[in-house]
Amino acid sequence: MFFKRMTATVAATLFAAAFALPAKAQGVEFTGAGATFPAPVYTAWAQAYRQATNNTLNYQAIGSGGGINQIQNRTVDFGASDAPVPSQRLTQQRLVQFPAVIGAVVPIINLEGVAKNQLRLTGDVMAEIYLGTIRTWNDPKITALNPGLALPNLAIQPIYRSDASGTTFVFTTYLAESNATWRAEVAAATSVQWKAGAGARGNDGVAGAVRNTRGAIGYVEYAFAAENNLATTQLRNVGGRFVEATIANFQAAAAAADWENSQDLAASMINRAGENSWPIVSPTYILMPRDPRDPARAKAVLDFFAWAFTPAGDRLAEQLHYIPLPDAVVRRVKAAWPQIVTPQGQPLWTN
Repeated sequence: MFFKRMTATVAATLFAAAFALPAKAQGVEFTGAGATFPAPVYTAWAQAYRQATNNTLNYQAIGSGGGINQIQNRTVDFGASDAPVPSQRLTQQRLVQFPAVIGAVVPIINLEGVAKNQLRLTGDVMAEIYLGTIRTWNDPKITALNPGLALPNLAIQPIYRSDASGTTFVFTTYLAESNATWRAEVAAATSVQWKAGAGARGNDGVAGAVRNTRGAIGYVEYAFAAENNLATTQLRNVGGRFVEATIANFQAAAAAADWENSQDLAASMINRAGENSWPIVSPTYILMPRDPRDPARAKAVLDFFAWAFTPAGDRLAEQLHYIPLPDAVVRRVKAAWPQIVTPQGQPLWTN
C-alpha cells in the first residue's frame, strides 16, 4: 500500500490499548470488506483488539461497492461503505446500517511552488476542473481566488477513483451541491461518468498518482494525505470563509450534523453551517445482516465495534486523523444492534 499505516505514536498507543480488556483464551476470527476510506483505522483497531482479546478481524479494503456486494452475498460478516445504503435496499437485503467513525475528504495537488494549504479552491471550481471546462492552473477563475499567488500556465491533470468508491460518493455529493452543471450531467454516486482526467484504484492509488503527476489534482480521505505529507488545499465553506483541512475544522462540521432526524443513522455532513466547518466531511458505515449465518461471528463484530467506541478506540482514531463518534451517536448505534438476531429470534446484543 502507498500510505503509511502507522506512526510511532500510534504504535505506542496500540501497545497500551492491548491491555484495555482481559485476554480471552479462545479467539474468534471474523471478516469484513469494503471502504478504503477507513482502512487505516480499521487496521489499527484490529491489531489492538487482537492483542486485547485474541479475536481477529480480517478486513479487505476493496472499495465501498465491493463491500456492499459482499455483504449482500453474505460472503463476509460485515460490509463497509462510505456511501449510506438507501432504506429500501436495507429492507430488501435485511441489513442493519450504522456509522463507525467520521473522516474528511480533501483535495490534494502536485503543483511546484505552491505550498500545502496555500492554494484556495471552491466546490464550483473543482467541479469545472473535473468537467474539463477549467484546464490550466492559471485559469482566471482559479487566479481570482488566489490573488498574489503565481500560478503556472500548466495543464491540470485531474485524478479520480476508478473503482466503485464511497470516497467518490462523498466527493461527488459535494460537487453536485456546489455546481448545477455537475448536478445535472454527472450527479453523485460511488461510480460516475467522469468528463476529464484519469482513474486510479483506491485512496492510495489516487494519492500515488497525484504525487507522481506534475500538475495533478485528486481527492482522498484525509488520513492518506496527512500520513504522507501530501499538499492539501483550502476550500471555501458555506459561510464564505476559506478554511484549511484540519481536525478542528472537521470536528466543526461533524458537530453540525443532524443525527436526531437522520434515517438509518445516515447524517449528512456535507456543506454544514459553521464559521470553521470543512465542507467535505462524512461518516463511514458498517452493514450487517439482521439474520447472520454465523451468529457467533456476528456477535464478535458487535463486540469489536463496541470496543472501538471506547476511549482506547477513540484515541487510535484520533491518532490517525479520524473523528470518533459522539457519545450520543454511539448510544443510537447500540440501540440499533438488537435488530441483529439469532435463528431463534434472540438479539445478539442487549443494551
